[in-house]
Amino acid sequence: MSTGTATLPAGTGIGHVHLKVSDLERAVQFYSGVLGFEVTQRLGSSAAFLSAGGYHHHIGLNTWQSRGGPAPAPNATGLYHTAILLPDRKSLAAVLRRVLEAGIALEGAADHGVSEAIYLRDPDGNGVELYRDRSEAEWPRRPDGSLAMGTEALDLQALLAEVE
Repeated sequence: MSTGTATLPAGTGIGHVHLKVSDLERAVQFYSGVLGFEVTQRLGSSAAFLSAGGYHHHIGLNTWQSRGGPAPAPNATGLYHTAILLPDRKSLAAVLRRVLEAGIALEGAADHGVSEAIYLRDPDGNGVELYRDRSEAEWPRRPDGSLAMGTEALDLQALLAEVE
């Protein structure tokens, strides 16, 4: 294990998430039918790849080792959540409306100062964060210039008004 202070180059990002799911069709329905990702490729009945905006894939779903398997235990190690960045507040509101119309329960909603976020679970119990970033000029800062992120309640009705 390295103890150095290596850094990654600017522009580095996380390209996609690949999830083990118990029921491929149910997972595709959630990520495509509710959240709005487009299916770009399928590998028979065992895997699917989904995208936003024409990218090859942002989400991979497979049942290679997990078909019919149980959801991970809440107190187990593993993925906390996948964060899906929406381009603006209106887009976040539109996805929130679809989530609520699908009867999916929210686990939380927060204004972090730098972003607004909604938290829920996919059908396999994986955490999902849907969020939008504020412009850097709007980020809350301390007198020394460092970020002053927080967790305040997010007004869901005001958010939904963006698409009403």
